[in-house]
Amino acid sequence: MTEEMNLDAMNGYKEGDRVTGKVTKIEDKSVTVEISGAPFDGVIPISELSSLHIEKAGDAVSVGDELELIITKVEEDNYVLSKRKVDAEDAWGDLEEKFNNHETIETEVKDVVKGGLVVDLGVRGFIPASLVEDHFVETFDDYKGRTMTFKIVEMDKEKNRLILSHRAVIQEEKSKQKDEVLDELTEGQVLEGTVQRIASFGAFVDIGGVDGLVHISQLSHEHIDKVSDVLKEGDKVKVKVLSVDRDSERISLSIKDTLPGPWEDIEEKAPIGSVFEGTVKRLVSYGAFVEVLPGVEGLVHISRISHEHIGTPHEVLEEGQKVKVKVLDVNGDEKRLSLSIKDLIEKEEEESYGDYEMKEETGFSLSDVIGDQLKKFSE
Repeated sequence: MTEEMNLDAMNGYKEGDRVTGKVTKIEDKSVTVEISGAPFDGVIPISELSSLHIEKAGDAVSVGDELELIITKVEEDNYVLSKRKVDAEDAWGDLEEKFNNHETIETEVKDVVKGGLVVDLGVRGFIPASLVEDHFVETFDDYKGRTMTFKIVEMDKEKNRLILSHRAVIQEEKSKQKDEVLDELTEGQVLEGTVQRIASFGAFVDIGGVDGLVHISQLSHEHIDKVSDVLKEGDKVKVKVLSVDRDSERISLSIKDTLPGPWEDIEEKAPIGSVFEGTVKRLVSYGAFVEVLPGVEGLVHISRISHEHIGTPHEVLEEGQKVKVKVLDVNGDEKRLSLSIKDLIEKEEEESYGDYEMKEETGFSLSDVIGDQLKKFSE
C-alpha cells in the first residue's frame, strides 16, 4: 500500500472529494483553510481561487469565509484544494439551463481586456467587443464594475468556453418595443420624434423604438432641394402618421402636415391691393399662375396680363419669370387668389407716357399747346 493510500485511509478524504473549508490565513499567492474532521489543513493556490485572473488571493476571499472546495491532491500533512472547479461544476448546469431557455443573466463586468469584456459566472464568460452594444463604442474603460444583462450565445463545457452578448438583449428589447409601437400606431396620429438618419430622399425619424420615413416632399410646404438644408441628426420634430404597413414594418410620416398651411391667414398676409413680386409657375390658355408666397399661387387672368390684347399668355410671359402683381381678390376658404399684372403696368404707363398719349389722341402734345400760348404773349 502506497503512502498516499495510507493517508487516504487514515483521514477518509481522497482526491476528488468535495469538502467545506474555513479560511484561516491569506497570503499573496495562496489561502489556508481548515477542513472539519481532517487531521491537517488544506491550501488553495491563487490559480484555483477563481476562474478569472487575480493578482492577490485577498481579492477573492476573506478570513472566516466558508468555501465549498474539491481536493485536487493529497500530500503529506496537506491537501491541495480548488474553489474554481467547484464553482465551474455548479455553474455549468445552471448556465446550460439558461441557454436552453433563452434566459438573460445579470452580472457585473469584472474586467476589460483586449477585444471585449470579462464576467465571472462560476466560469469565465467573455463578451466580444462586437457583442457589447448595438453601436460602435470607442473605448470600454468605464465598463468595468458596471452591472449589465447578457444572453449566452455560445457555450462549450469541454473547452471551458462561454460567450455572452449584451447586444442580443438590446436587439430583443427593441424588437419587442417595435412590435408594441406598430400595434398602437394609427393613421393621422401626431407624435414627437427624433431624426435618426438623413438620406437623399428623406429623413428617418424614431417615434419610440421604431423608425418612420419622412419623404423629402413631406418636409415642408416649400420646395426642398436637400434634406440636410432643413434637418440634421438628433433634431426633435413633430410628425404626422400618413400610413402604417405592419407586415413590412414601413411607416410613412409627414412634418409638413404638422406645420401651418401656406393659405392660413392668407387674407392678412395678402390683402386686396397689396403688391408682390412673384414667380410665374404655370402658363395656361386662360392665364398665368404666379407664386406670391411659398406654397401660395394666384391666377392672373389673361385679361389682366396686359392692357394690350394678347392671344395667349405665352406671348408676353414665360415660366420662371419674375413679375410684379397686385392682389385683386382673396379667398382663404377656397384657396383662391386673383392677381393682376396689367394694373401695375397701366399705372406706370400713365405716369411715364401721359404726354405721349395726349399727342396720340389730339394730334398735339402738351408742349405744343404751351408753345403756342407763349408765342401769343410775345406778339
